[in-house]
Amino acid sequence: MKFTHLHVHSHYSLLDGLIKIDDLVAKTKELGMDSIALTDHGAIYGAVEFFQKAKKAGIKPIIGCEVYVASESMADKNPGTGNKRFHLTLLVKNKIGYKNLVQLITRANLDGFYYKPRVDKNLLRRHAEGLICMSGCHQAEK
Repeated sequence: MKFTHLHVHSHYSLLDGLIKIDDLVAKTKELGMDSIALTDHGAIYGAVEFFQKAKKAGIKPIIGCEVYVASESMADKNPGTGNKRFHLTLLVKNKIGYKNLVQLITRANLDGFYYKPRVDKNLLRRHAEGLICMSGCHQAEK
C-alpha cells in the first residue's frame, strides 16, 4: 500500500520545521514513497526548490501551505480577538489552485498580518477553487 505524507514542514517553517529540502527528498526516496507534500506555515518559500528537486528524484511534489485563519475577520487587529487564529492545511490540486494559494498568502501578508499572516473564511471562499483543504492539526478550529 502506498503512503504519502500530506502535512510536512521544512526549515522554511521557522521554529517548527527542521528538515532541509534535500534531506526531505532523499528520505522520501529512501522510504520508497512516490509523492510527498510540503506545507510550511504561512508561506511557500521552499516550493520551487522542493518542486524541482522532488521531480528530479522521481517523486511527485505536492505544493501546499498551512495557513493561519483569523477567528473572525482578517482585518481584526484588536488585542485578545485579533490574535486568535486557527491552522488550516491547503494542498494545490492544479494550476488554478496554485494561483489561488499564491493569492491567499499574498493577501494574508498584505491585508491580514497581525502577529502572523492570516486569511479569513470569506477570502478562503473566494480562492478555494483548485485547493484541497485539511484540518488535521491540533491547532485547527474545533
